[in-house]
Amino acid sequence: MSSDSPAHRPVFGSVADVTARLADAGYLASTAVATTVFLADRLGKPLLVEGPAGVGKTELAKAVAAATGSGLVRLQCYEGIDEARALYEWNHAKQLLRITAGQRGEASADWDATRDDVFSEEFLLPRPLLTAIRRTDPTVLLIDEIDKADVEVEGLLLEVLSDFQVSIPELGTVTANRRPFVLLTSNSTRELSEALKRRCLFLHLDFPDADLERRIVLTRVPELTEQLTDALVRTVRVLRAMELRKAPSVAETIDWGRTLLALGLDTLDDDAVRATLGVVLKHRSDADKAAAELRLN
Repeated sequence: MSSDSPAHRPVFGSVADVTARLADAGYLASTAVATTVFLADRLGKPLLVEGPAGVGKTELAKAVAAATGSGLVRLQCYEGIDEARALYEWNHAKQLLRITAGQRGEASADWDATRDDVFSEEFLLPRPLLTAIRRTDPTVLLIDEIDKADVEVEGLLLEVLSDFQVSIPELGTVTANRRPFVLLTSNSTRELSEALKRRCLFLHLDFPDADLERRIVLTRVPELTEQLTDALVRTVRVLRAMELRKAPSVAETIDWGRTLLALGLDTLDDDAVRATLGVVLKHRSDADKAAAELRLN
């Protein structure tokens, strides 16, 4: 099942091309973001994007897929995820049925032949990593929130990220015919291994500056007036400056704008903020602290 080294076919022509195509996909990228995406594509290196929740890390992967016409394969990491959920597993129920049927049909069934049969392609259940490796069409592999997975999972990724291949003892080595664009995200809840970091380019993504966030909101909610958008962005930035359990994300700024439109509000006065604060703050302690500091009580 193995093949030669996976072909690397860059899809972006320049940093400006990245910026334009991501914008067409609805993602307004800074120069730093566009440059790092271009380099990851040109060098064929995985891209590790680190930063607080809600700054657009996952959206960047989706936008790259949309901008390049690629299929998106997503591995959502969580505590306890293992090889069977990340790489592949065998369909044990189907294997057992095949073995049982063989024994009924031929009492002296040859075990070697049966074993070769049940450990064949028919019984293989590919998971996201193997699925991405085997795809021949352009593919973006998103390994989301890698910091939530156990350290052992990083070991599984090293072969994939170094050689773009997966070893299956019963079948051999599966090597990618076409190298996927790999993007890993991390919320920095734990330190990732140096071995994993060495295989990746690195991008720290933080909340956008006021001008970029204003443009993002107007792109996603064009019905908003510039005056109301300015008020939204200013207020969100004040909230982020507070020591909250969960700072408002860019997505929540967009949701807040849509909420004001749905309510027919054209100003963000104290009453509007008080009535809609739950759109951007999801913890009671955060809402109480914001209400006190914004003097809404």
